[in-house]
Amino acid sequence: MSDEKNASKDAQTQKSNIFAGFDFEKHHLSMESMLAAGVHFGHPKSRRNPKMNDFIFTTRNNVNIIDLGKSLPLFETALEFMSEINSSGKKILFVGTKKQAANFVIDIADFTENPYVIERWLGGTLTNFNSIRTRIKHMVELRGQFEKDELGKYTKLERLKKQEELEKLTRRMGGIESMSELPGAVFVTDIKVDHLAVKEATRLGIPVIGISDTNVNPEHVDYPIPANDDALSSLKYVFGHIAKKLKA
Repeated sequence: MSDEKNASKDAQTQKSNIFAGFDFEKHHLSMESMLAAGVHFGHPKSRRNPKMNDFIFTTRNNVNIIDLGKSLPLFETALEFMSEINSSGKKILFVGTKKQAANFVIDIADFTENPYVIERWLGGTLTNFNSIRTRIKHMVELRGQFEKDELGKYTKLERLKKQEELEKLTRRMGGIESMSELPGAVFVTDIKVDHLAVKEATRLGIPVIGISDTNVNPEHVDYPIPANDDALSSLKYVFGHIAKKLKA
């Protein structure tokens, strides 16, 4: 994990969950509130993916403007689907490996009791899940050895190497430690950046919900949410409504 993501996660343990203090009564889903949150701002026209043409209202100052009239019902559909998955007892795996999304992903996962990934996607996280679970079991056992001070038989150098191994495993798998089975759905904050997660989920028939900015192909996910996937205000808006729906 990069120093920036380490710092982000360390800071997370020192502050309350952003969604714990949310005033959900005032968090309304509407075109007006989406507009105020900047959900409609896409990428520059030069980066437009033709597959997003139907969801682009116009271009202003060389920036694609997302059609909120089309985005709103798609967001509502995605929220309803996520609520169904949640009610069924299945988990939703939240994936957001971009720096600006990390804190939101950690908080939404913690607030709704779901697994998450903010580190680089590990190939086989879904398609080779049994092997991943074996590594997670090893991580848990190694952590227990440290907590119980059972490594006295090892040299200082060997203990240091084991400590480094534990830290590496925790960075990569800590967010999915409690994921005892494949998730019922996967949510990605950036279809392009997190394409490996999308690919593995699709291969296994796991439904994917994804924020779809103007530079991606929304057909790669089952439930696209046309929205800005970079601005903090837009991410906070989207995750805020997910938190509201899943905790209703």
